[in-house]
Amino acid sequence: MHTPVTIIGAGLGGLTLARVLHVHGIPVTVYEAESSPSARTQGGMLDIHDYNGQLALDAAGLMDEFHAIILEGRQAMRILDRDGTVLFDKADDGMGGRPEALRGELRQILLDSLPAGTVRWGHKVSSTRALGEGRYEVTFADGSTVATSLLVGADGAWSRVRPLLSTATPEYVGKSVVETYLFDADIRHPAAAKAVGGGSMMAPTPGREIFAHRERGDTLHAYVGLSEPQDWFAAIDFTDAAVAAARIAAEFDGWAPELTALITDSDIAPVLRPLYALPTGHRWDRVPGVTLLGDAAHLAAPNGEGANLAMLDGAELGKALAAHPDDIEAALTEYEQAMFARSAEAHGIDSDTNTVHDLVNMFTEQGQ
Repeated sequence: MHTPVTIIGAGLGGLTLARVLHVHGIPVTVYEAESSPSARTQGGMLDIHDYNGQLALDAAGLMDEFHAIILEGRQAMRILDRDGTVLFDKADDGMGGRPEALRGELRQILLDSLPAGTVRWGHKVSSTRALGEGRYEVTFADGSTVATSLLVGADGAWSRVRPLLSTATPEYVGKSVVETYLFDADIRHPAAAKAVGGGSMMAPTPGREIFAHRERGDTLHAYVGLSEPQDWFAAIDFTDAAVAAARIAAEFDGWAPELTALITDSDIAPVLRPLYALPTGHRWDRVPGVTLLGDAAHLAAPNGEGANLAMLDGAELGKALAAHPDDIEAALTEYEQAMFARSAEAHGIDSDTNTVHDLVNMFTEQGQ
């Protein structure tokens, strides 16, 4: 295929697409708003599923690299009552099919697999427009532009490519997450560390939830979920860490201290992460030369599938383009029809049964 592919967004989905295209000898350039790979924290752990995320890594030829970054034992799962009683405790027997890895390390193996210069850092998109005959112009914040006949929006919740295809915009889902970290937890926060255990822990109640997982070493990464309107959170001064932590902790009055410590003992200032979603079943009519993947296409409330779906989107789009080198529209049609069905099925899962991990992908892809 002689038409270079232009990808907007160097998240997991965009980079998986770039890698699969590279494997098939198809030229590609990725434009990313961040100034460098280390410009922003890439979130915590992700469980990479054997039925989607791992299939994408296999298509990218990166399974060996993935196995090297898996955090052993992190598939363990605990469910606690608000008083700290352990209601469910599953050890990691290595057979769960959802091994854990740090998002930043996963992104790095994808970056390392691409030729130097594939990703153009510091290119924040300000707008996109159709030029006619299936060509598009992308304008960056610095005033520079690029024209392309194959544009892929892998740029998350607030995609600048999506308006070329759809008028849909993300809406607040009625819930936000407050993120905290406890470092050196086994020594400095032993009660919280014991409550979380060796993998993930959740303590869910209607409208109030505490999720946490153990990252590399003894770092605890927690997400405190509260179902409240956005103006409720706006009344909290998140610029004052102590005040914000105390206000959020007050919503968990009567909970076990080892659980509320995940709020009050945070080693970082609490970070507010509002959650958004596109309309259920979001799709569009085929438009020549442009498509979307990941959260740009099917942003949903956290359901454990976001990062995995984005990676599989990227892999499947790359394979479709490689299979139809002389017919881009056939490739995009094949990809979109399968992607619409795949995302609709995945986002039909009951969110009450989901794990913590997709929260990380959710607000990371939303660029918050």
